[in-house]
Amino acid sequence: MAQKYERNQEASVYIGNLDDRVTDEIVWELMVQAGPVVNVHVPKDRVTQRPLGYGFCEFQSSSDADYAVKIMNLVKLYGKPLRVNKSSVDKRMQQDVGAKLFIGNLDPEVDEKALLDTFGVFGQMAQVPRVARDGVSGNSRGFAFASYTTFEAADMAIEAMNGQYLGGKMVSVGYAFKKDAKGERHGSAAERLLAREARKNDAEAAAYSGQTQAQNQYQQQQTW
Repeated sequence: MAQKYERNQEASVYIGNLDDRVTDEIVWELMVQAGPVVNVHVPKDRVTQRPLGYGFCEFQSSSDADYAVKIMNLVKLYGKPLRVNKSSVDKRMQQDVGAKLFIGNLDPEVDEKALLDTFGVFGQMAQVPRVARDGVSGNSRGFAFASYTTFEAADMAIEAMNGQYLGGKMVSVGYAFKKDAKGERHGSAAERLLAREARKNDAEAAAYSGQTQAQNQYQQQQTW
């Protein structure tokens, strides 16, 4: 049985706004200029097999990924400026934040790429937008979901996109209903409070970790 490949998130970058002509090989040739590449993946639509307009590149180290973001972001490929940033996202925050949006009255021609290009401008997304599709035909069911890593980004997306036209149809954008709470939507005051506390705890943990590392380095320097 083949084992599932797990990408090193800290050493990986997300590459958005890719032209349809871009392949794994082209991304590899571009990104190897920033450092040794381990793996490249440009997802395709499972029905049409057309690229979805984004991809991932895993480097040997996180420093190579940081360098790629620095020198490759906004570089034009086939006339389109690339959006390159670190793909690592705090998985716990993805689960706890709950900044998940429901996009209704979606035009059948609007796919994941169009949603990513449209909603990605409001902030970091926790995952690629998902279009609800028929399990047999693969056709859009007329709605989708988009998740952000912060409520601030989700709020901006709602304010800017609710009632706007996307692909010829006026879409409705709002917080999605929770799966485990009938009739209750994401974006509640309680969820926002939990998100703020989580960010505060993460910042404190990071500061403590950095202080401990500095102390250890100092002690090693004083040891003969």
